[in-house]
Amino acid sequence: MLVAGKAVKVSIYLSEGTTRHGVSTYSSVLDYLFFRGVSGATVLKGVAGFGADHHIHSASFVEISDHLPVKIEFIETQEKVNELLGKLEELVGSGLIELQETTIAKPAQHTKKKEEPIEHVRMTGSAKLMRIYVDETDKWGDRPLHEALLAALRANDLAGATVYRGILSYGADRKIHKDKLFHNDSSIMISVIDTEAKVKEALPLLDKMLRQGIVVLSDVDVIKYSPRAAAIPTAGGE
Repeated sequence: MLVAGKAVKVSIYLSEGTTRHGVSTYSSVLDYLFFRGVSGATVLKGVAGFGADHHIHSASFVEISDHLPVKIEFIETQEKVNELLGKLEELVGSGLIELQETTIAKPAQHTKKKEEPIEHVRMTGSAKLMRIYVDETDKWGDRPLHEALLAALRANDLAGATVYRGILSYGADRKIHKDKLFHNDSSIMISVIDTEAKVKEALPLLDKMLRQGIVVLSDVDVIKYSPRAAAIPTAGGE
């Protein structure tokens, strides 16, 4: 948290349309500042301007330019700015970074009532991972097999399960299955994590419900973060 005294004001100038890995550059910079613990940052959007290309860019109701200037401002300690500067230069690319010495007369204060921090507990242990592979077209009675399996696992007190839908796959028939609109021949994987005893109790259930498919069992180490003490494991999906 900032305190009264000497600090550095950082101004970053970008073009609104610039991107980094498919995401707007200013959004990437803001995320970086947030997750590195910067006290606060503001993004300001220009209505007109020009840059190194010396072309005037402006916004109007007829045409909205994606080359308008964007300015990101934040104030931090000199030490924090030095820590961030190298990565910021990489993120900004051809943009401009300005540093200006400043003085904080009164630091910002939280207006909301301070909440009591929740004590998180980190627990570790061993468990069994079960993956069930079926086809999306497989049925159990009049319902999709993967939905029936999920309901059965839940009814038998498995800690949790997650259903994944494949976008490209092939199986024993060597036929390529693609995720296409109006087609439902994709591969389905159901992932379950629980104690070895609970997973083994579920195997006879799978024997009754599966006509074809694959079940894979693996030993896993579980690291669980919880706001309160609980038995391990209590969460399912991988």
